[in-house]
Amino acid sequence: MRLFRRPSGPLEDWQPRLYAIVIALGLVVAWVIAFVAKNNDRTQLDFVLFSAHTSLLWLMLLPLIIGFLGGLLVSQLYRRRSARPRDQAAPDR
Repeated sequence: MRLFRRPSGPLEDWQPRLYAIVIALGLVVAWVIAFVAKNNDRTQLDFVLFSAHTSLLWLMLLPLIIGFLGGLLVSQLYRRRSARPRDQAAPDR
């Protein structure tokens, strides 16, 4: 009986996970392009001693990048402090 056999042909080659990943990546790329196009206006940023003209996109991305790098630095410092030195390890019983 062919009823319980595995189908062969084009339906067997269909990979839903691969197509879902490709569609998701396409949507992310479309969102990034729309984000850049929408936030391309120039704006003036006033500091205490000077002012600068920059794109609104950089005004949003720069603090994000600085925060990410600062988080990496703090996590590495915390990791080093919380690790016990090998000299002070618990004695064997």
